[in-house]
Amino acid sequence: MLVIRRALISVSDKNGLIPFVQGLVGKGIEILSTGGTARVIAEAGLPVKEISEFTGFPEMLDGRVKTLHPKVHAGLLYIRGEDSHEKAMSEHDLSPIDLVVVNLYPFEETVAKPDVTIEDAIENIDIGGPSMLRSAAKNHASVTVVTDPNDYDPILKSIEETGNTTLKQRQLLALKVYQRTSAYDGAISRYLEQVGYLGGESPSAMPSVLNNQFPKVQALRYGENPKQEAGLYGNFSDRFDQLHGKALSYNNILDLTAATELIQEFDGDQPTLAILKHTNPCGVGQGGNLADAWEAAYATDNQAPFGGIIAVNKTLDKSCAEMISSIFSEVIVAPEFDDEALKVLTAKKNLRLIKVAQFGERSSDLRIRSVGFGSMLVQQPDTVSFNKDDWKVVTKRQPTESEWKSMLFGQRVCKHVKSNAIVYSGSDRTLGIGAGQMSRVDASRIAVWKASDAGLNLNGSVVCSDAFFPFPDGLLAAAQSGATAAIQPGGSVRDEEVIAAADEKDMAMVFTGCRHFRH
Repeated sequence: MLVIRRALISVSDKNGLIPFVQGLVGKGIEILSTGGTARVIAEAGLPVKEISEFTGFPEMLDGRVKTLHPKVHAGLLYIRGEDSHEKAMSEHDLSPIDLVVVNLYPFEETVAKPDVTIEDAIENIDIGGPSMLRSAAKNHASVTVVTDPNDYDPILKSIEETGNTTLKQRQLLALKVYQRTSAYDGAISRYLEQVGYLGGESPSAMPSVLNNQFPKVQALRYGENPKQEAGLYGNFSDRFDQLHGKALSYNNILDLTAATELIQEFDGDQPTLAILKHTNPCGVGQGGNLADAWEAAYATDNQAPFGGIIAVNKTLDKSCAEMISSIFSEVIVAPEFDDEALKVLTAKKNLRLIKVAQFGERSSDLRIRSVGFGSMLVQQPDTVSFNKDDWKVVTKRQPTESEWKSMLFGQRVCKHVKSNAIVYSGSDRTLGIGAGQMSRVDASRIAVWKASDAGLNLNGSVVCSDAFFPFPDGLLAAAQSGATAAIQPGGSVRDEEVIAAADEKDMAMVFTGCRHFRH
């Protein structure tokens, strides 16, 4: 069995470097290195040979050229035991390199800085690093290649036991190389496109090539249904911290992210609580405290919340926790949980408790959805905020102060209801919600039925719609149910008919000029 005799190490991320090199040196492995990495190794009192000494060629052009040399790449690429390769190595006095440890210039971190210049970005495009990684990965039958400090310990353990890594290890490490270099090139191309390298075209929020990479962070038990395999990818754990309960499912993750985006609409407001089911809100309420908010939200619909998701905009306290624990919930989402609330809720071993980091910071990530057939849809998130100064009263009657409050409250909820969406709202609570219907009139009928079933009175309520009323019938049905005001985007060819119907019923109506379809 071949053993590792020589390693080339050049890293930007020096976490864990010295203990790893100590282990290699302890096995008699020669260490080649470059620049700052060589200096750190030498300062630790470990033997290291500069790459220029190994190649016989000096680093030049401010370090841009140092590992781009035949002695390096021949040492990585030659096939051990292949007669012609062995002969060439001997004729040209070339030496094998059996282990390559490289992580790349920090391009992503550099361009994330608010004051980064294009010149700084370009200087942080690594050339020699990806070249060595690709050479070593191609020849992984013989060469071990490392891009991630988290792999140091298992590699070192294998070397200590056998003098080399296993073929299976090298295969996995080679795969990680191509994943890393692909992501690296993607980051470079995205940045260059954003700063205008488009051949005269204006930069767009929509990339010309969608090449984002998301690492798999969790295998899920299944997808929407048990027959579907599923996984979680990306930086989910950077934003969501699970404090308690069994592992999140595919549907849980869809629901809790929808709940978080809804409750963030009320960041900075008085205590607010939302209950969701299948990503749709089934009740949202406000109050002097979260317990009052729970009662207002739960009153909207006391059947649908069973097995739902609960989200709050304040630290969850014991009083509210005790009320929530009276029903079965899948997930509770909050910016914080106090100790007494945790004591109450952790008594339910399967209940998932999720703390949202940077609660007030809304996600600006592009929304990406697979539509099958090898195609993806990409769009910006709907991050519009609600301000009545941007809205237009189109009826003869102006809204009352109470109706304005109800509009502001209900429209924030309606934005997060699947289309067609209708929400009947008071100033601090939802009264009836109709979601996902093919007809807006049907959505209104469902909302009215839900309110009636919950024993709620719609007299004096506001009806909120995610899109325009295409005909007066939807508005007239709302008026008949007790709504005294309406808020909608407007934009229908029959707007004048709808406005006339509102005036006939002495309703106040506001056009927002902004649709909130949610499919």
